[in-house]
Amino acid sequence: MWSALFSFVNIVAIAAWLVLAAAPRTPLVYSVILYLGVALLCLVYTVFFALVTTGQLDPAASPGAGQPGFGSLAEVQAIFQSQGGALIGWTHYLAFDLFVGLWISRDADAKGFGRLIQLPFLFATFMAGPIGLFAWLIVRERAARRTAKGQV
Repeated sequence: MWSALFSFVNIVAIAAWLVLAAAPRTPLVYSVILYLGVALLCLVYTVFFALVTTGQLDPAASPGAGQPGFGSLAEVQAIFQSQGGALIGWTHYLAFDLFVGLWISRDADAKGFGRLIQLPFLFATFMAGPIGLFAWLIVRERAARRTAKGQV
């Protein structure tokens, strides 16, 4: 079951990223990415987060893993000791990175950055979320200042 769910969330995320990178940026496309991509990943995360963290499904009960929780690094590590915990963690990354990629694309479009300029930031966000976001925040700063001054 966990392998099938892992494949499912990966397919959803990759499909949404491909649409974001290649499809025309219309309101319909943005809605598809937001609701059939981000929201669907959030739904999967919500359901399995509740089931795993309450111990109803695949509790993180590996010998010596400790009590799962969020109060210490050891408690967070205990969550990821199970396949269910790893799946919810991975789905969390996929959902938030896709949401950030969606924001980057909209922000870049609004500031006049072409698709080819956006692609490295989107790819970096897809592969290593905070790195792509950090790089975009650095690059967008000058464009944001120009836009604020009306020098577009």
